[in-house]
This record gives sequence, structure tokens and C-alpha cells, in this order.
Amino acid sequence: MKPVIALVGRPNVGKSTLFNRITKSRDAIVADFSGLTRDRHYGDAKHGGHEFIVVDTGGFEPDKPAGIVAMMAVQTKAAVAEADAVVFVVDARNGVSGQDHDIAKYLRGANKRVLLCVNKAEGLVDSPLLAEFHELGMGEPHPVSAAHGQGIRSLLDAALEEFAEPEDDTEEDRADKPIRLAVAGRPNVGKSTLINTWLGEERLVAFDQPGTTRDAISVPFERDGRKFELIDTAGLRRKGKVFEAIEKFSVVKTLQAIADANVVLLLIDATQGVSDQDAHIAGYILESGRAVVVAVNKWDAVDAYQRQMFERSVEQRLAFLKFAPVLHISALKRQGLGPVWKAIADAHASATRKMPTPVLTRLLQEAVQHQAPRRSGAFTPKLRYAHQGGMNPPIVIIHGNGLEHVTEAYKRYLEGRVREHFKLTGTPLRIEFKSSRNPFDEG
Repeated sequence: MKPVIALVGRPNVGKSTLFNRITKSRDAIVADFSGLTRDRHYGDAKHGGHEFIVVDTGGFEPDKPAGIVAMMAVQTKAAVAEADAVVFVVDARNGVSGQDHDIAKYLRGANKRVLLCVNKAEGLVDSPLLAEFHELGMGEPHPVSAAHGQGIRSLLDAALEEFAEPEDDTEEDRADKPIRLAVAGRPNVGKSTLINTWLGEERLVAFDQPGTTRDAISVPFERDGRKFELIDTAGLRRKGKVFEAIEKFSVVKTLQAIADANVVLLLIDATQGVSDQDAHIAGYILESGRAVVVAVNKWDAVDAYQRQMFERSVEQRLAFLKFAPVLHISALKRQGLGPVWKAIADAHASATRKMPTPVLTRLLQEAVQHQAPRRSGAFTPKLRYAHQGGMNPPIVIIHGNGLEHVTEAYKRYLEGRVREHFKLTGTPLRIEFKSSRNPFDEG
């Protein structure tokens, strides 16, 4: 499971700049729960063979009793609770403040592994100014400059040193393992109801472990002789066991479950339409390369006009998931669940389908004969042969010359030909180009 690193600190110390530097992106997944003034931001990151989730938080003032700042403090405390490691960001130029001491006191009580990150420390690596940060009692300071990218590597090395690198499954392992199925969706969409309907009992509650606030729960399950592992992201817990605000606001469980799954069932509430958060989760599923089936819950509770409007919102907001089947269900009334299982099995079969090199190469040559790639200036791309580069998601690698000039439209055309021939449904398909080096090029 991907480790989670939370960035915490008072306002204006450079947490968001550090977040963007670590994720190498300005994009973030936002938990857009209504009523929250300052949301946590989530992003994927890679470093030294590790994949992990970074959480950016608002300015933290632990003891403020009310108002906007108090709401931001709730968000930050939730981020700390669901993190495996916390990066406490302070400002080298302004030195240690009373607010830094308050945050350090809170973090010591949170019983989390904490790394002290002294930001804006360009040119101050050996400066005596860093010595004062030892008084926070957070261990050795890590001087960095988020704006200039200095010291980030050593900070991440320290943050990730306790986490083992994930091992890749062999083909034999994949054949023996059950299908890992994650049920994802925003709060109150019916995830708990659906999972308990499948299991036939209130079974997930029995898997509760005291003190856990962020681990996804895996439940073995078998249907028609096929083994599954249900990864619950609903956060079913006995009431009173955990801090409920953390459960309500937690997005980490969903992101981790998606990353660990083979197939994701994206559950959407028919009575609410496709929300920003539904689109964010769908985008994360696509980025993770997971097979996906979209199930529209509470379909029995909407009239003909609402159904028409919902279909339109799916076309507009989930256009990038055109490959995914959309099924209409009622978890409460157990309607439409049979076709969902067939769609899940088909999506997994498509995601793990073997595509022989001779077949792919013949498909490629036929596609080029039917429609050649467009000439770009003096270059005409030459597509020579193709082979499979991976599964779940399936990756097709095409070799040739001048392939950097292949347009996105032509790439989609090739994807359509491959999808049609191998009957791929419910899975993203990635096409990568590798151009041979021209020996007559200089340099």
C-alpha cells in the first residue's frame, strides 16, 4: 500500500510550493466536501523506486477555537492522523515562532514519525541560523529550498527510508491471486450498503481494528467459483472507535485502494448527478491505469427527466471514461447487481489480456494501410512493429522512425483499432512510441 506523507506547518512557509515540487505537478486531487473552507490537496509522487501519496494542508494553528482557522486545523489534524510520516515545514528566514512551538507540541502528542523541513534555506546549509530549530525537539533539521529544488532528494530519502520498495508480481502470482476489487465513490453514495448486500451480512464491521483510522479493509469473497478481494473504502467502523471527522474527510483510503486494486467500481449517486469529486476520483482511476466499471446507484429513486439529465452529465464530465461500462443499480433493493459482476469480470479480463507481437504488428500494418499518419513538415512517421509492454493497464509499444510526430488524433485511431480487435472493455489502454535513432543525425 502506498505510504502517505503529510506536509504540515503554519501559513506561508512554502508547503504548497514543496507539494508542487515533490509531485512535479501543479495538479492536485481535492476533497471537495461542502462546508470546508480550506481543503486538503492530494497528489501522487515517485522517488527512488517508491510511489507515495503527498497531502498538502492549510496553515495550522492547533488551538484556535472557532472560525476559518479552526476548520483548517481540523483538516490538518485529519491529515496527520492518516499519514505514515509528517513533514513539519518551517521558515528559515523568519526563524522559530511561537506557533511553530505549538505545532511541534501537537505533533509530539500525535505519536507520528516527523521530519523537520527548514524551507527557504538556499545558501544557509552550513549557517548557524539552522541551529535554533533544534529547540523544537523534532530532531535534525533538513534544510531545503522548495522554490529552487535544493535538498528535496535528501528529505525524501529520509522520509521514505523505513518503507520497503514494492515487489512486482510475476505472471504466475497474478494467476493465483484473487481479483482485487475496490469500491470507490464520495461519502453517502451507498458503498457500505452495496458491499454489505454482496456479503449478505453486516460483515465489514467485524474487521474493525481498534485505533486504525486510515487502513482500507480487505474482505475475501467468492462468486461463481471466482475469488475476489473486496477493498472497502467506505471506512465502516464501530461508532465511537475513531475520530469521526477523520473518517468523513479521509480521501487517502480511496486513493490507496484504487492504487492497490485490479478493478475499481466507481459508485455514483443518481440523485446527485456527477459531482466534481466524482470526476476527481474518476481521473485518479484513469491516471492509475486501473480497470473501471461505473455503477449508478439509487437509479430507482429518479424519474425520467432526472435520468436524462444524469446521462448528459456523464457524457460531459466523464467523457474521458468512454471505455468504461455504465450500469444502473439499486444497492438497497438488490437490483441490477448481476450485470455489474459480469462487467467487473470482463474489465479484469481485458486489463490482463495477452496481445501477441505478430497479431499487434499485423494490426498496426493494417491500420497504416487503411489510414497513414499525417506528414509533419519534412517528416513522415514510419510505424514498423508493435509489442505488448505490460498489463493492468495493457500497454502497446510501437517502434519506428519519426514517431514523435504522430498526432494525438492518430494515436486515438490506433487505440480504437486495438480495442476493437481484442474486445477491450473497461480498461484504459496506453500506447507508447519508441523511435529508432537515426545514425546520420549529428551529436
